[in-house]
Amino acid sequence: MCGITGLINSNKDKHISESILQKMCDVIYHRGPDEGGLWINKNVGIGMRRLKIIDLVSGSQPMHNEDKTVWIVFNGEIYNFQELRDDLIKKGHLFSSKSDTEAILHLYEEYGENCVEHLRGMFAFAIYDLKDETLFIARDRLGIKPLFYMELNGSFLFGSEIKSLLAHPDVKCAIHHPSLVTYVAYGYVPDPETMIEGMQKLPPGHTLVYKRGRATVKKYWDVVFNHDNVFEEEYYIERILHYLNEAVRIRLISDVPLGAFLSGGVDSSMVVALMAKNMSEPVKTFSIGFENQTYNELEFARIVSKKYGTDHHEEIVKPDAEAVINELMFQFDEPFADSSAIPTYYVSKMTRKHVTVSLSGDGGDELFAGYDRYFPGSLYKRASAIPQRLRKWVFLNIASWMPEWFPGINTLRHLACDETGRYLRSISKGIATTHDAVFSDELMAILATTDPTPVMRNYLRTVSNFSMLTKQQYLDLKTYLPGDILTKVDRMSMLVSLEARVPFLDHKFVEFAATIPPEVLIKNNDPKYLLKKTAERLLPREVIYRPKRGFAVPIEDWLREEWKEISEDLVLSKNSYVQRFFNPKFVNRMFSEHKLKRRNHDYLIWTLMVLEMWCRDKLPDT
Repeated sequence: MCGITGLINSNKDKHISESILQKMCDVIYHRGPDEGGLWINKNVGIGMRRLKIIDLVSGSQPMHNEDKTVWIVFNGEIYNFQELRDDLIKKGHLFSSKSDTEAILHLYEEYGENCVEHLRGMFAFAIYDLKDETLFIARDRLGIKPLFYMELNGSFLFGSEIKSLLAHPDVKCAIHHPSLVTYVAYGYVPDPETMIEGMQKLPPGHTLVYKRGRATVKKYWDVVFNHDNVFEEEYYIERILHYLNEAVRIRLISDVPLGAFLSGGVDSSMVVALMAKNMSEPVKTFSIGFENQTYNELEFARIVSKKYGTDHHEEIVKPDAEAVINELMFQFDEPFADSSAIPTYYVSKMTRKHVTVSLSGDGGDELFAGYDRYFPGSLYKRASAIPQRLRKWVFLNIASWMPEWFPGINTLRHLACDETGRYLRSISKGIATTHDAVFSDELMAILATTDPTPVMRNYLRTVSNFSMLTKQQYLDLKTYLPGDILTKVDRMSMLVSLEARVPFLDHKFVEFAATIPPEVLIKNNDPKYLLKKTAERLLPREVIYRPKRGFAVPIEDWLREEWKEISEDLVLSKNSYVQRFFNPKFVNRMFSEHKLKRRNHDYLIWTLMVLEMWCRDKLPDT
């Protein structure tokens, strides 16, 4: 696992400054504290920071081919690199190391841009071809590893984190105002946008070629759902176990100690169970809990640990508000409001004391329909019996007569939606239907639209002929998973120089899961029905059949108690950026309702706190 960065000037006479490239590397030192390296050739420069995982001796980067005409920097792990290496040697390629990085290099020589189709793993890499004068960058299929880029004054810059690009003296941090809307709605900025004007994320499953001053982005993979064939339940259970076991097994390749996050949920527990079946020594497992027992799942992690005899480690944590927020601001580089980043940081920090690599259970909810929001409540089901046009007219008219604070107003808006609108509203925290009251006149004048849903609707059109459940899964795989879940895990683990591997997101397993029909995947609106049935082969029932909690923190209580003062100082200050971008009446009402326990506004308050901290840190005073 590493951090990569680089730049290329389209003007060949404009040579790369070594000191600038070095700064771009230095700011991502945490991603690879073991060693670093630069390669500069006139108008091209690439660099990296390395966390040694495989081939500790000869895997240094940047790495070149036999005649030094092709150079690479790489972040990630390729789990089939040994098979690729053997095949490439048969084709006449000469290897000077035992690393997966060199396998990508020779694969590019053999297949060009199509090299990505042969890779099984998580990756973000950049290759410069001196013969073609071409920069080729790529990101893995599901977006496990990040990659940012921007074009600026005839130059092209890229990096594993935004901070690498911001380290370039010509890059100025100006806010991308449309991203404010999507950020407040979703808690993150969906790919390919960022919160910074002119800077973008390379989407998962995409490559980019920069040649003669022009960047061309191309999609090479997508999740393709196919439910034409329906088999017996046992067929799917056996294959889930086969594919997941294989995904876990190949992720145990490491020249350094490895372990697993164990939350006590089904997904991470299944990963630990399969690790135990594939390892000769006890699995090292890591869990954290909170003093508030509502958010404490340690008892279930202990059950799994006992069953499989793991070397178990756990901690009870009580976060320091100011310290945690400062850490988050440094690492995310753009506003990120998923508060589960806090426990992810703490469990990563604890885990790194013992191992360098950790497996996690992320991805199971998207593949096997584990989110409650996938299933409409009984009230919505009853309301759906009313024709859509009439339902919309009646409920929205009633809501229009109510004051914004009135209990039930959001329920009425929810009931007025069709299936797609209901889901979009549920993932956007209602911002899509209340934006007129949320944003300031100043921001409204800048924006062409304050609708946060267009990017989501574009993805939904891709699977328009499928069931609503499949649409929800696809949308989350393309947006929430890479934009929130995987971003959180990558940044928090990399902050402490820990590599996180995600077996559920092995692309072969994902492709198989996409063939499971909704009627097999779910029965009686039971989230994760099929995966739970599969888990019965590995786990005790008390671990499988219990209420889902998620990796959450008691932020509602913190914002009323120990974080109350800091939240008010940040958001309610007359000179705050939040007051500039948002309607003060909306902000003040939100705080008042939360304080009086009329409503739980922990999501929005935390979202605005994070935004204000980011603005103060990144934006120039105006």
